[in-house]
Amino acid sequence: MATFKDRLTEIMLNQKILTAQKLQEALDIQKKKSIPLREVLLKEGFIDESRLISVLSDSLYIPTLNISNYHIDSSLAGLVPERLARQYRLIPIARLGDTLTVAMTDPLNIFALDDLRIITGFKIDPVIALEKDILRAQGVMYQHKGEEVPILGEEELKGAPSSAIVQSGNTLELDNPQDNAGAAPIIKIVNLMVSEAIKKRASDIHLEPQEDDLRVRFRIDGDLVDVFRIPKKNQNAIIARLKVVSGLDITEMRLPQDGRFKIRLSNKEIDFRVSSLPTHLGQKLVLRILDKSSLCLGLEALGFSPQALLLLKEAIAKPYGMILVTGPTGSGKSTTLYSILNQLNTPEKNIITVEDPVEYQMAGITQIQVKSEIGLSFASGLRSILRQSPDAILIGEIRDAETADIAIKAALTGQLVMSTLHTNNASQAVVRLVDMGLEPFLIASSLIMSSAQRLIRLICSHCKEPEKPSEVVLQNLNINSSARFFRGKGCSACNHTGFYGRSALLEILMLDDIIREMIVKRETSEDIEAYAVNSLKMKTLRQEALEKAREGLTTLEEVLRVTT
Repeated sequence: MATFKDRLTEIMLNQKILTAQKLQEALDIQKKKSIPLREVLLKEGFIDESRLISVLSDSLYIPTLNISNYHIDSSLAGLVPERLARQYRLIPIARLGDTLTVAMTDPLNIFALDDLRIITGFKIDPVIALEKDILRAQGVMYQHKGEEVPILGEEELKGAPSSAIVQSGNTLELDNPQDNAGAAPIIKIVNLMVSEAIKKRASDIHLEPQEDDLRVRFRIDGDLVDVFRIPKKNQNAIIARLKVVSGLDITEMRLPQDGRFKIRLSNKEIDFRVSSLPTHLGQKLVLRILDKSSLCLGLEALGFSPQALLLLKEAIAKPYGMILVTGPTGSGKSTTLYSILNQLNTPEKNIITVEDPVEYQMAGITQIQVKSEIGLSFASGLRSILRQSPDAILIGEIRDAETADIAIKAALTGQLVMSTLHTNNASQAVVRLVDMGLEPFLIASSLIMSSAQRLIRLICSHCKEPEKPSEVVLQNLNINSSARFFRGKGCSACNHTGFYGRSALLEILMLDDIIREMIVKRETSEDIEAYAVNSLKMKTLRQEALEKAREGLTTLEEVLRVTT
C-alpha cells in the first residue's frame, strides 16, 4: 500500500507541479529534518497550501472544504477525542447514519483513518481542508471558543484569582486577597494556573515551551486541553517560581528534576508533584495534582460495579497473599491501591510501601521512595521492609523477576502484598509472572486476585440526551439495536465535550483451585480467561463498560475507545 509520501511524490511529478530536481531537493530536506514531506513542501515554499489541497483533491477525487464558512457542531467533539484530532490534524464535520465526515490535512494517513474507525465505530468519509482552518475549528469544537487560546498579558492578569498563593516552606497557602494586593505578575500567573486547574478538575498541568510563547494545558478527564498561552518573556520567571516552591535547583537547567509542594484550599491540602524536563526551547514542567480527599471517600466512590466491589473487599479481607492491579499508565491503579491502603490503615496494623515516586503522603503509613542512584531499588527496599514486621505491603510496580520473587515469598509468609503490572487484562498478569521466570506453583499458591483497570468517561448530566447508535457500533459491540443509550450533547458545564468526570472499570480474576491448577500446568491467558468467564462468571472490562452504557452512564463510543 502506497504511503502518503509515495502518493504525494507521484502526484507532484505527474501533475508537473515540481521538477524531478526540485522534488529530490524536497526529499533530501525531508530526510535530513525527519519531518513529513507535506510539511517540507509548504515550509520551504515549494508550493502553497491552497494549491496543494487543490491538486490533491483533483488527483484523489476527495472533496475540499472551506471550514471557515462551515458551522462547527460542538456535539461531535464527543465522537473524536481531542488528543486524536490534534495528533492527526483533523476534525469531525458531520455525521449521517453510520458515516462520519472528517476534515483532514492528510487524507491518505492510513493510521489516522484506522484509529478513527476503531474509536468511533463509524465509516470515515474524508475531506481536505487548510491546516490553519482545522486548528481554528479545533479551538472552537474542543473549547467552545470562537477565538484562539488566549495569551496572558498584564491586562488579563488583573482578572487573576482574588486569592493569592504565598509560599510557606513547601506548603502554599491561599490567603486573603488584601494581604497580596501587590503580588508580582509572575505570582499571579501561577495563582491563576493552580486555581483554574483545581476549578476545572484537572489531574495535571502542562507547561510547554514553544517558539513564541509558553503553552499551558490541563489534563481533564484524561484529555489534554489548551487553556492559555503566556508571553515568552515570562517563561523563565514562571518556571523558576514553580521550581523554587517545589524544592528544585533553579540553576540546574540541563537535567530532569522531580519535586513537590502543597497548597491549602478551603481547609484541605492538595499535593502537587512536579517534574521538569529540559528541551531545546526551555524547561518543560508537568504538575500532577494529587487531591488526598478523594481517597477518604472509600472504594465505593471509585465507581466500581457492585460485583467488582464485593470481590475486591473479599480479597483485601484476606490476612495474607498477593493482590495485583494491572493496566496502562493513567488507568487509576494508584488511586485504587491507595484507597485500599486507606481502608486497611488502622492503629493495629503496620503498613509499609515502596514506591517510585511516592504519590500521596498518607498519615499512619510508612512510605519509602525508591532511589536507584544509591542502590535503593524495589527489590532492596522490599527486603528491608520484611525485617520491619509488616502486616501489609504496597509495591509501586513489579518491574523485574527479583522484585516479583521477593513479593511472592512475602505473600506466602504472612503478609498481604499489593502491587501493579502493565498488562492488558487480569489473566495476562498471571502469565507475565510465569514469563519472568517465577515458579508457577509459587504464583498459584500466593496470588489471591488479579485485576485489570481502566477509566471511562461519564456522560455530562447537564446535557444528557437519548442517542440512536450507528449500526457499525452496535455490530462491533454485538449488542441489540433496540436497547436505549445516551450521549452528552455538549454544554458549558462539560466544556462542550459531552463528558463530565470518570469512573473506574475493574475486571477481577479470583483464583480458585482449577485456575491454580491451570497456572501450574502453564496454560495460556486465553484459556484462563475463558474458564473464568464461563465458570466463575467473571466480567471482562468490555462487559463492565457495556453495563455502564446500559445504565446511561457512558456512551457506546466511549466503551469502544476504552476497551479496544
